[in-house]
Amino acid sequence: MWDFGGVIAQSRGTRVLADRDQMPGARFFPDAKLNFAENLLRGKDDSDAIVFWGEDNVRRHLSRADLHDLVSRMQQAFAAAGVKEGDRVAAFMPNMPETIAAMLATASLGATFTSCSPDFGVQGVVDRFGQTEPTVLIACDGYYYNGKVVDTLQRIAEVVKQLPTVKRVVIVPYVNETPDASIVDRAVTLEAFLAPFEAKAVTYRSMPFNHPLYILYSSGTTGVPKCIVHGAGGVLLMHLKEHLLHCDVKRNDRVFYFTTCGWMMWNWLVSGLACGATLLLYDGSPFMGRGNILFDFAAAEDMTHFGTSAKFIDAAAKVKVDPIHSHRLPELRAMLSTGSPLAPEGFDYVYEHVKKDICLSSISGGTDLVACFVGGCPVVPVWRGEIQARLLAMKVEIFDDEGRPMPRGQKGELVCTAPFPTMPLGFWNDPDGAKYRAAYYERFPGVWRHGDWC
Repeated sequence: MWDFGGVIAQSRGTRVLADRDQMPGARFFPDAKLNFAENLLRGKDDSDAIVFWGEDNVRRHLSRADLHDLVSRMQQAFAAAGVKEGDRVAAFMPNMPETIAAMLATASLGATFTSCSPDFGVQGVVDRFGQTEPTVLIACDGYYYNGKVVDTLQRIAEVVKQLPTVKRVVIVPYVNETPDASIVDRAVTLEAFLAPFEAKAVTYRSMPFNHPLYILYSSGTTGVPKCIVHGAGGVLLMHLKEHLLHCDVKRNDRVFYFTTCGWMMWNWLVSGLACGATLLLYDGSPFMGRGNILFDFAAAEDMTHFGTSAKFIDAAAKVKVDPIHSHRLPELRAMLSTGSPLAPEGFDYVYEHVKKDICLSSISGGTDLVACFVGGCPVVPVWRGEIQARLLAMKVEIFDDEGRPMPRGQKGELVCTAPFPTMPLGFWNDPDGAKYRAAYYERFPGVWRHGDWC
């Protein structure tokens, strides 16, 4: 996969998997050094890197050259603000181009990126970023939802009061041309933050394969969210496998996933840049225009991959959205669904009302692995109400309560019995790994228990 995906690295080393019999503990490519951002910022030309729609209010195209230059200026500004290897940069942002640029600038410096969605309340943000202690916070001035403007500056001001480690807050304009950054302590606008720096070649700090790239968060439904740390090399390899092989993403394909920055599908989506794909970003309500806006986006931007949730497909069916008759979608060849199992009726709806010749992939994984265990395969049949396949190199099995493999057709616990590259590096603030082991490995020692029935 390393070779097929064209991974850019300073070195790979000779060992692919060290301590292979340990779960947790196995380490992929322990001698490799690379930079995640370098693998995504491939090319610097006038082709689209990102197309962004903010409901029906904002339309933007960023070329690969535009994205490179924005990352370059952000990298310099972050470094001037004191961001260094191992620091955290946090984003309280919509799914918009500046969020991706901030992540790439962070990764280029060897720092760690973490994000949540701007619809979170103050306590939800503090519960997350308060644990991971960012140096810089990048946040938007507001967002659009269902035709309304939602201001975020007051919430940001409250959050910042409770984040003493933040040295600089950067306010990105979205709903206002010139947001009033003075409302927020330690804040400047993005324009002021970048003003001292001209674009130049982005430099990439070469880091170990398992250097922390992302911190993602559990839902927090049973207490303060767990902070799940993911390594750069593992995320890169797993996402290359899933994009290139399981989704058949090719250079210049136009890939969309309806997601916020508080869901791991955002992290998954942005890795499409490593395949040379164009990312289609949407922020706002998916039911603008009587449920048609995402299909409007698909038709207008020649979408090849439409990613969404089972909940959206079910809701679109209920309100009788009928893009097969209302929209021209000649380029669309794949539809992906996750978040919950896609019911058989959801498959019927897609093939009857979206497109007949499409690979519909119900996929399942999670924040815990920022990837998938089971999902699509473009070279085998789609079966109504079923997930097509275990993903390549994912030793997924179904166990009974005693830890014995179940026969076909029987329900049980979804487990993974061999190491995979995006096993978390651990949980933040869990120095002896006790919470991490308890979360996945305690029920069946040496085996990942995911917490899903299958």
